[in-house]
Amino acid sequence: MVNDNSLSTRRRRLLAFGLASSAFSMLPTLTKAAETSLTLPFDFGERALEAFPEKKPMIVLTSRPPQLETPFSYFDNKIITPNDEFFVRYHWAGIPTTIDPLTYRLKVGGNVSKPLDLSLEDLKTKFTAKKIVAVNQCSGNSRGFFEPRVNGGQSGNGNMGNATWVGVPLKDILNAANPGTDAKQVTFDGLDKPPLGDGPDFVKALNIDHALDGEVLVAYQMNGTDIPLLNGYPLKLIVPGYYGTYWVKHLSNINVINDVFNGFWMNPAYRIPDNDCHCVEPGKAPDKTIPINKFAIRSFITNLTNASIVNVGKPTLARGIAFDAGLGITRVMFSQDGGLSWQETKLGEDLGRYSFRPWSIQFNPSHKGKLDLRVQAFNRAGETQPMKATWNPAGYMRNVVESVVVNAV
Repeated sequence: MVNDNSLSTRRRRLLAFGLASSAFSMLPTLTKAAETSLTLPFDFGERALEAFPEKKPMIVLTSRPPQLETPFSYFDNKIITPNDEFFVRYHWAGIPTTIDPLTYRLKVGGNVSKPLDLSLEDLKTKFTAKKIVAVNQCSGNSRGFFEPRVNGGQSGNGNMGNATWVGVPLKDILNAANPGTDAKQVTFDGLDKPPLGDGPDFVKALNIDHALDGEVLVAYQMNGTDIPLLNGYPLKLIVPGYYGTYWVKHLSNINVINDVFNGFWMNPAYRIPDNDCHCVEPGKAPDKTIPINKFAIRSFITNLTNASIVNVGKPTLARGIAFDAGLGITRVMFSQDGGLSWQETKLGEDLGRYSFRPWSIQFNPSHKGKLDLRVQAFNRAGETQPMKATWNPAGYMRNVVESVVVNAV
């Protein structure tokens, strides 16, 4: 049985996108906020700020498909990223503009003994719900800072967000379908398609052991409400600790296979150098690559920028966030002299090992002039961030210790 809430959700979504066959092509003019712009701190960094359906003004890289980056100021003093501030990333312009929750189905097939055809109501009533707080981060987050410049969307640091996800463990869905003993991988497909039908469908894959680890989630709720349409309503694959390329939106098909899936978006796309740093010398091609996978550890200052002014000899608050692939942040160190000396910060609330971890510190600016502020995170395995940025041809996995230069007066 579907309650009135679901029906009203459907009406809201139909309204938001205009109920026209050309609704999405009209989207920028229908939803544009008062035009403003923002310049990201790298070459050719000027961007428009526009409000799309269910979103605050966001940094627009492209409108078709929608690629919307979260302005970095939105991250300050928030562990959970609100739905209307959460970044958006699509590969194809053929995205659904209306979805009927009454007819939506998740199909599970391939090498299984019990193929499934599940409604949203089935997922919510026939399986036990699980909640997890996890960061979603685009593989190319911060690509605009790569030097030398690389191809791809030139984003700042805002293609990431942290949310509370509720849904069904993928393990439970697969167990209900009963995969064959020779199953090797599981593939995932959503409703977004190439607009002309001749491009490679966006299909991703996970190894069967990963798919059955109990942490991968088929989510139907984000921060206590329906997932926004532009973030994957009504179902989104949540792969904690892994880059967003695996977080398939509008999830509609799960297929168990007996070999390694080599579709375009697994090979040749979304590959990283197969070495310890996942990097090469600038301008060189890697000898061997593997699919991108777990996050690199990162940390940021969120309340101070290169435009900030601080007072010498007076206590000044610095705060921010840190995260990794799920080993857990244990320490964040702070420097006001470009990394020559360090102080340990205070870690804030722990919402789980896949979440943003807040940190803060009171410091006294030591002298007038420019202060080079930096933070460096450490996790339970002793992993940390490099002081010098690494490079790879795709512009993935940037996690260098960032610098914020403030003016002390």
